Amino acid sequence: MEYIQSYLEEMPFYVNEYYRSKVVQGRSQKTLYEYLKEYKRFFSWLIEADLTSADTIKDIQLDTLANLSKKDMESFIVYLRERNLLNNSAQAKNKTLSEKTISRTLISLSSLFNYLTIESEDEHGQPYFDRNVMKKIKLSKKTQTLQARAASMKSQLFLGDQTQAFIDFIEFEYPKKISNRALASYNINKERDLAIISLFLATGIRLSEATNTNLTDLNLNDLTVNVVRKGGENDTVSIAPLAKRYLKEYLEIREKRYKVGKSLSKEEKANIKDSKERLDTERALFLSIQSGVPRRLGSAAIERTVSKYSECFGIRVTPHKLRHTLATRLYGATKDPVLLAHQLGHRGGNTQSVTTYAHILNDDTQRALHDL
Repeated sequence: MEYIQSYLEEMPFYVNEYYRSKVVQGRSQKTLYEYLKEYKRFFSWLIEADLTSADTIKDIQLDTLANLSKKDMESFIVYLRERNLLNNSAQAKNKTLSEKTISRTLISLSSLFNYLTIESEDEHGQPYFDRNVMKKIKLSKKTQTLQARAASMKSQLFLGDQTQAFIDFIEFEYPKKISNRALASYNINKERDLAIISLFLATGIRLSEATNTNLTDLNLNDLTVNVVRKGGENDTVSIAPLAKRYLKEYLEIREKRYKVGKSLSKEEKANIKDSKERLDTERALFLSIQSGVPRRLGSAAIERTVSKYSECFGIRVTPHKLRHTLATRLYGATKDPVLLAHQLGHRGGNTQSVTTYAHILNDDTQRALHDL
């Protein structure tokens, strides 16, 4: 929220109105944060390309957006594809933006222009302007057959016995493969990291859902966890028994190891100056502790944790791939798309995902070819 506020302070009034409207509609803060970053990129380019007389982003007028031509927007896309990332490292010096990032940029702009031309209201109750240049911008999408997508995804999933093998590797083999310095950090966070990864593999929850989970959301007696889904909907998710031991062991050391609750001294409490931050730390399920100060463990840190262990295991994966692991295993056990949708928090029927999971599990073609 602090980052969002800092971006909003730089933005024109109509972007602030857009943000407020989307909050009312229930859009996730993470999505809006990413969109605001894209708007800063776009508005900065407008100034750089001399398409506005404004000197600052905040002063860019609505007329500038209303009068942008298709050629202007195509020039922006060319800029995104050809510019070098502003990074001092030699490795990233010549790296350009990925197509995924460019697509996200244009999706965010489409959302803003849609708001300004349809949803917004001026003093007369009319949209701010009528012409939506983003309607004329089309991106070609790379397509994959379901078989190709399934084959690609399967290599990054821990199916069957590999699920427990991955967890066992983190607990028993990983500490044998790292330096003494890394081992000290591992020993501090071992129970927490096993709890996080086993929770992903036992529930299929999203990264943001794990990050925002509070201590009171977890119920080990019923093996459930309460999460906030996309769009702000509350949901209760079942936990497979494989995670119970690791979650229990983490809860046993959480308060003392991460210095929260009664174990936090007056001096340490003084380091957490903001009362809201202190309350958030007390409530958070997963914590980190740096320089002796506890904090809610962030999404980036969780991603690095999963990446670190999985890369050492033999294949680097993301929390989202752990979600796919649970989804594939659950569908294989039940063949029930409705149950799968409930577990993953999908709205409506996600036919493509279910079909992909089915393809991952389908070995009939390989068996038939083997018998030829």
